Amino acid sequence: MAVKLRLVRMGKKKQPTYRVVAAESRRARSGAFLEILGTYQPRGLSSAEPETVISIDNDKVVRWLENGAQPTERVAKLLAKSGALEAFDAAKAARAAQ
Repeated sequence: MAVKLRLVRMGKKKQPTYRVVAAESRRARSGAFLEILGTYQPRGLSSAEPETVISIDNDKVVRWLENGAQPTERVAKLLAKSGALEAFDAAKAARAAQ
């Protein structure tokens, strides 16, 4: 079973929000998933705060990456911004040092 970390679209028309999920690679974009890892709101929380909002549970992401999950291109960029990829690299380096 190949697992991908990818985005699932949510929200209203023309107001997208996304969930970052772990899902089997053969499943549909908005199909069944294994676990929710975080959210991504590219348009911000409101018109008063138009900044992008990224909230990702880095511990869950590191666990999935250690088990061989592959992030999509966009999710990899989001994980880099949230610091999850740095945590994964640090965990991998700590395992290699043992």
